[in-house]
Amino acid sequence: MNVALVWAVYGWVGRVRRIPDLGRWVLPTLGLKLVATGISIAVLSEDAGYFLVWADRMSAQLWQAPAQWLRMLLTDEFHWGRWHLVFHGFSNTLFLVKVLSVLNLASLGNALLNGCYLSLFSFVSSWELVRQIRQRWPAATLGSVVVGFLLWPTVVYWTSGLTKESLLVGSGALVLVLVIRLAYYNSGQQWWLVLGLLGAMVLHFKMRYFFAVVLFGCLAGLGLIRVVQHLGGARSRVVQALLLLALLSGGAWAASEVSPVFRANKFTSQLQRNYSDLLKISEGRPHLEYPDLKPTTESVILHSPQAAFNTLTRPWPWEGSSILYRLAGLENLGLLVALSIAALSVIRGRAGQLPFALVLALLVYCLVLAVLLGLTTPNLGTLNRYRVTFLPFLVLLLLQNDYAATLLRRFKL
Repeated sequence: MNVALVWAVYGWVGRVRRIPDLGRWVLPTLGLKLVATGISIAVLSEDAGYFLVWADRMSAQLWQAPAQWLRMLLTDEFHWGRWHLVFHGFSNTLFLVKVLSVLNLASLGNALLNGCYLSLFSFVSSWELVRQIRQRWPAATLGSVVVGFLLWPTVVYWTSGLTKESLLVGSGALVLVLVIRLAYYNSGQQWWLVLGLLGAMVLHFKMRYFFAVVLFGCLAGLGLIRVVQHLGGARSRVVQALLLLALLSGGAWAASEVSPVFRANKFTSQLQRNYSDLLKISEGRPHLEYPDLKPTTESVILHSPQAAFNTLTRPWPWEGSSILYRLAGLENLGLLVALSIAALSVIRGRAGQLPFALVLALLVYCLVLAVLLGLTTPNLGTLNRYRVTFLPFLVLLLLQNDYAATLLRRFKL
């Protein structure tokens, strides 16, 4: 199994290296990804150790009672001998343990090999996004994808090794790749693309279902815009924005009718509860505070701009005493510079070559998640990790403009 994997990756790398201009970055970014994976395994987190222990126990069941293991995959419970593990709802922890129990067939439980498998999935999905954008919009700033998904420090670190973000960001990139293929190509037989998209969506949903719903809604809005454009309409950017807003609003209303979990009062009260619970355990460490935040729709809307700004800028370089906080603060300053340049480019009409509908869908996705994370995750360390969900997509957008493109060319990107 490992020989087959190495051979497949070797062939894939050979194809990707032929990408004009950017092909030279495949091996350096792969090396960076593997180094980050090695570091993450060397300083194995408590969560990663937990994943490995329970994955080994599931693998024991797989070897000795495969039928029972198969039935377990469809449940939220694991029982084998004296080992019992029970979760409620959509647990991404349990899902990742199940994935690792399968990977153990090749790795035999080796932590480094398992970390490499997950890292490679994120790496390959990111480069497939580079290839897809180049094929469809060769004039776009392709280096933005490389920087956002493969060079941005926190993204590289958190999507390497035994982390949920490895599968989360990789599956998100793969969903976008397949949506672009379906929305912007006029090929005849696309059933295999639809099947692939469904598989990628299931994986992304399993890893963090609420964030996945936001991404799916925004990309569904992109699909609606493309359908209307094929019918001869939606040429105006205002119309495209209204179509996306109408679909998201209609989807939110439909979801609230299907389940009370998605109703505004339930959502805002749960948001307030999450914020309060995490605020209690964040005392003594750098954190966010919203003294006037109330569990009402009006209060959430009023605090949204501040929450989004906090998600993108905190911690500042002078917050926190550890070197990790200082590095995160420096990264945030770089993000602020990119935001400023992108805003200037929009004002001057030099925003880049990607289609407005795609940019709009991804921008709304990033902003919604920035607001949600800023309001529910007061601990700055946790916030810096969770925002990796959308950060590479945001960097992709921020570096599309002509000014960023000029700078990236100097670095052969």
